[in-house]
Amino acid sequence: MWNPDTYLAFADHRGRPFYDLMARIGAQAPRRVVDLGCGPGNLTATLPQRWPSAVIEAWDSSSEMVAAARERGVDAGVADVREWSPQPDTDVVLSNATLQWVPEHPDLLTRWAAALTPGSWLAFQVPGNFEAPSHEAVRRLAARGPWRELLQDLPFRVGKVVDTPSGYAELLTGAGCTVDAWETTYIHELTGEHPVLDWITGTALRPVKSRLTDERWLDFRAELIPLLDEAYPARPDGRTFFPFRRVFVAAQVG
Repeated sequence: MWNPDTYLAFADHRGRPFYDLMARIGAQAPRRVVDLGCGPGNLTATLPQRWPSAVIEAWDSSSEMVAAARERGVDAGVADVREWSPQPDTDVVLSNATLQWVPEHPDLLTRWAAALTPGSWLAFQVPGNFEAPSHEAVRRLAARGPWRELLQDLPFRVGKVVDTPSGYAELLTGAGCTVDAWETTYIHELTGEHPVLDWITGTALRPVKSRLTDERWLDFRAELIPLLDEAYPARPDGRTFFPFRRVFVAAQVG
């Protein structure tokens, strides 16, 4: 389960890549714009400002996120992106921080590119931080002591979860697209007692939390805190710098 409130605790930071991606989409007056993985809808709700004449189509696999999106006035539905196909009038498909959850997403990208009409746009952003100290700390803790048995079958993602910008460029150029691909490392300036823990609680730690009782979850947090504090020490003024790499692609179908 996704918790929209936890996810939105860093809404401003999480929203920056969405707007950076949007800036590279050259569609002028698209008929239909699709947001795959719309989350709580706070970003989807801004799409009519960019494209006021477009039909906005939004999907997410989490019923909790879809409910939050609908509360914001977004016409969202529950669906797995693996089962989605574009309607004939789809001119823009965008996905923000979703495809990293789908191991076969390269196949989906080539399938969508083939189904879209020439001139359409396919744009997405995925985190590229799976080897970051935050994720490594979670994997180290989960592999030791009593946590090994409780969490042994969780799919802690390592290795090639997402591709490089050049890898995606090769993939979609081969699918007949003109591709703009790049990566950015954001240095998020966070505040609070344990801000990195709070950040990953809304994303990477969801599978861990879902597996543990409330009491054991608090124990796991308590053991994780010093590992994260060591990796991301707070400055004397209370701020913590949290580097976060992301990979972007804005492709136009040829």
